[in-house]
Amino acid sequence: MCGIAGLFSPTVQAGQDLAGVARVMAARLEHRGPDDAGVWTDAGIALAHRRLAILDLSAAGHQPMLSSCGRYVLVFNGEIYNHLAIRRTLEQEPGFFQPGGWRGHSDTETLLAAVAAWGVKRTLQATVGMFAIALWDRQSKSLYLARDRMGEKPLYYGLQRGTLWFASELKALRAAPGFDAQVDRLALARYLQHAFVPAPDSIYQGVRKLAPGTFLALSCDAVTHDRLPAPTAYWALEECARKGQAHPYAGTEDEALQKLDSLMGEAVSGQAIADVPLGAFLSGGIDSSTIVALMQAQASQPVQTFTIGFHEPGYNEAEHARAVASHLGTAHTELYVSAAQAMDVIPRLSSLYDEPFADVSQIPTFLVSEMARRQVTVCLSGDGGDELFGGYNRYLRAVAIWRRVGGLPRGVRMALAGLLNAFPPAAWERVFAGLGPVLPRRWRYGAMGDKVYKLADMLAVQSVEAVYSSLVTHWKTPQAIVLDLDAFPGEYVSGDWGALDLEHRMMYQDSICYLPDDILVKVDRAAMGVSLETRVPFLDHRVVEFAWSLPLSMKIRDGQGKWLLRRLLDRYVPSTLIDRPKSGFSVPLDAWLRGPLRPWAESLLDANVLRQQGFFAQEPIRTLWNDHLSGKRNGAHQLWTVLMFQSWYEAQRSG
Repeated sequence: MCGIAGLFSPTVQAGQDLAGVARVMAARLEHRGPDDAGVWTDAGIALAHRRLAILDLSAAGHQPMLSSCGRYVLVFNGEIYNHLAIRRTLEQEPGFFQPGGWRGHSDTETLLAAVAAWGVKRTLQATVGMFAIALWDRQSKSLYLARDRMGEKPLYYGLQRGTLWFASELKALRAAPGFDAQVDRLALARYLQHAFVPAPDSIYQGVRKLAPGTFLALSCDAVTHDRLPAPTAYWALEECARKGQAHPYAGTEDEALQKLDSLMGEAVSGQAIADVPLGAFLSGGIDSSTIVALMQAQASQPVQTFTIGFHEPGYNEAEHARAVASHLGTAHTELYVSAAQAMDVIPRLSSLYDEPFADVSQIPTFLVSEMARRQVTVCLSGDGGDELFGGYNRYLRAVAIWRRVGGLPRGVRMALAGLLNAFPPAAWERVFAGLGPVLPRRWRYGAMGDKVYKLADMLAVQSVEAVYSSLVTHWKTPQAIVLDLDAFPGEYVSGDWGALDLEHRMMYQDSICYLPDDILVKVDRAAMGVSLETRVPFLDHRVVEFAWSLPLSMKIRDGQGKWLLRRLLDRYVPSTLIDRPKSGFSVPLDAWLRGPLRPWAESLLDANVLRQQGFFAQEPIRTLWNDHLSGKRNGAHQLWTVLMFQSWYEAQRSG
């Protein structure tokens, strides 16, 4: 795991210090790669690298790395789990020749040899891994940028005045002399909707995120004339989903279970290879427990597992993780964090995430990463299971409710929505607390007041297509919040999915947006902020392709998601340790904003500050803030989006 940065400027004037610029950019990424640094330059091109040594800790893994044939130069962030298999395939091909033989056992060297033999696209298609790549072809004078299939590793790029800039994080671009960093107001509106900036945009005008599963080929002519070509797909989730649902898995349920066990076992085995200490995050939920169970089944000694606990009721999963760890026999470490310790992280968030980002679970994610890094350099994570196997509550309860009430006249639904909104969240919390003993287990959730308000939003929509948007939107009308916004096209659902059931449509949309731009960003920045590599076995593309071939009945059944995944976990962990309502990995933000965080929030939401910055309308924000303080509404998550932008903007303006 590393950080990469660089620039491509074909018309650069003689005497310009490209190496110095690239070195300054890479220095901002030291947290991603504290073990080594390197810069390579040629006429008009500079590639820089910061290394976190995971495989081949010797100098043979140093980057930038030249191919044995001398044609290609590579900087690479990530891991290619099957690189030794790629080597064996190359060695068996007629005419393959590696001048001087293999210099080491790094996956970087394998990538270069594969590109020299097969070209860029075939090499990317042969990989099993996570990565962001910048490859310079010295012969054609072309730069290639590439990103892994599901978007685990970040890569930003921007073309300004005949220079192409790229980096793992925006802070490296901002460090480049002359780089123009202007806030994109449409991206800001999208951010208020989602609590993250959805790809392909970034918060800056003219800076983009390379789409997962694509590569970008840049010639001297294109860069000189400020023409960005469209990225080329070497793998596409949309094609994977369409193919899987058009030709569903034809085996029995027992055969599907065995297939999933085999695929997940192979993914975990491949990702458990490292030349440094390795462990896993364990929340005690289905996804992380499955990963840890498979790791422990393959290991000859106890796997190191890590969890964070909170003393606040409703936010603590540590006791569940401890029970799973005890059953599996892992070497378990847990840390109970006070509210004060958690809130101490908040001033660091703007630097860690480097772009406005408002998923409040960023706080515990950073804390568990910081704890794990004291003992290991690599951690496996259970992310991706919800999107692939139907785990989110919106795939279950929301769809079921819509199917019951969607046929009612909209006027009736609006009246019901008004009734639900007539009482503050705290009142609904008291109602459900009183009903708790008689409610079915599957209806016992935390934060029921917030869920009632989400239900009200869903009742007010006009179509089934708008259900998903209502469930994942923070600010419903961001165009009323962001000032000087020329136009706002509204929300959309990618692709024509009319023949697909609503649950699968939601799962697909989450997989192309929420997963790469929220979940994976959250984990990458939190972990890399403490120089910890994370790996995500569920996102092995072979697992993804198999999951999309499964019928919905193998994912959602009897009011529960992850049906097949639960059966897999049953092979390793008793269901009594796992079977409980799904809870999020979060913190009591609403109470913190009314209590210890109130002075900090008030300073950022001050009407004069908002007016001077000129990004947000004051009235709706101040109204929501006052309603939240009074308990009339729980506006914590909406307010958090504004607070995280304000904090980020102040930090990047001063830094």
